[in-house]
Amino acid sequence: MSDETLNQRNEYADQGDTTGEGGERTFVIHPHLKSKSLESRAPEARLDEICGLAQAIDLNIVATEVVILGKIKPGSYFGKGTLERLNTVVKGNDVGVVIVDTQLSPVQQRNLERALECKVLDRTGIILEIFGERARTKEGRLQVELAHMTYQRSRLVRSWTHLERQRGGAGFMGGPGETQIEVDRRLIDQRIAKLKRLLKDVKRTRELHRTARRKVPYPIVALVGYTNAGKSTLFTRLTNAEVLVKDQLFATLDPTMRSLKLPNGRDIILSDTVGFISDLPHELVESFHATLEEVLEAQVVVHVRDISHADSDAQCRDVFEVLAELGLDDMALQNTLIEVRNKVDLLDEDNFNLQQNHANRLEHPVVLTSSVTGHGVDEFLAALELRLSQSMKVVDVEVDYADGKKLSWLYAHGEVLERVDTEKFIRLKVRFEEANFLRYQQI
Repeated sequence: MSDETLNQRNEYADQGDTTGEGGERTFVIHPHLKSKSLESRAPEARLDEICGLAQAIDLNIVATEVVILGKIKPGSYFGKGTLERLNTVVKGNDVGVVIVDTQLSPVQQRNLERALECKVLDRTGIILEIFGERARTKEGRLQVELAHMTYQRSRLVRSWTHLERQRGGAGFMGGPGETQIEVDRRLIDQRIAKLKRLLKDVKRTRELHRTARRKVPYPIVALVGYTNAGKSTLFTRLTNAEVLVKDQLFATLDPTMRSLKLPNGRDIILSDTVGFISDLPHELVESFHATLEEVLEAQVVVHVRDISHADSDAQCRDVFEVLAELGLDDMALQNTLIEVRNKVDLLDEDNFNLQQNHANRLEHPVVLTSSVTGHGVDEFLAALELRLSQSMKVVDVEVDYADGKKLSWLYAHGEVLERVDTEKFIRLKVRFEEANFLRYQQI
């Protein structure tokens, strides 16, 4: 056996396969490089997360392992001795699917399938499977198919075992024709090009919708956070919308938007977005960019965290990495961020007080909530009202008594803070949304 060591956990099998009983028998592996031993997230926590992904598509997990690696083998990822050990687990548990929590190359995936004699999915593959099952809107399905096609194109090398076959040339040209893999790659390239055109049309439609909303306009508040942090539960509690709420990774994939009236009477648009996750496949980062564009439009970004999770801090860093990729760095979020530390109902009193004390020391607004019980929701709405008011413009306006149309517009599109009636004109102090402030400057 090589310098690889195994930490095997078979509690799923010991419990009589109680997880996902109807699905295919699955062996979940998290490979952990020794060089990453200083990583903040424990390998056991990462194993739990990939198990959650497998459970999200109802796979029947019968065995799990953390594999400690000294180095990665280019051809099969794992060394020969480890492969023999893994094969014993596969055969002993009648496993049909092996999930490896990393991004495998096409060659590594093919060689693992040959060595283990079963289907092998890497992290990208399992996330694509979940997205394929969950996407409901036309845009969501197009984005998933684009990501899947991009992923599959690189894996034609393992999909075809008859690559030596060629289709004969036609007519007077004669000679060898395209190999089967070339034909399939060309067909996939054509489908990718068509999907990109369709998504461009969808993006154009979304921009038209955003333009229409700017004319209303209502400020957009976007809920973001790690998958299963409780965003959809909070969204449902606030809006009474019929949104899928499940204790499951990636329960929400398609963006959902609803209007919401705040306690001060102000109307906003609340957006529930797809959950983030560590090591999100680059195919999905690119293809779901349009879905997350609502975050770029938001006047307030609400970061919902599962504060009861052991890896909450690491999950928080993952979310900010994705936001930075979208163009929202710390500076961009400085005046728009609210942090919601959710699931406090799962904390004991000491941990709750610890979280409260820490939150009080931070510069940005932090609210402790439970989307299930409703604890802290009123405080969150108050923080939201304050954040929105900070982004508004306050101007002094003088209006002639005869100009009733202008006076009516100011009351309809702004918040009148003060009014003084003089002999010659009405003096107002008005607070505007940014979009209405721009419109005010043009009247």
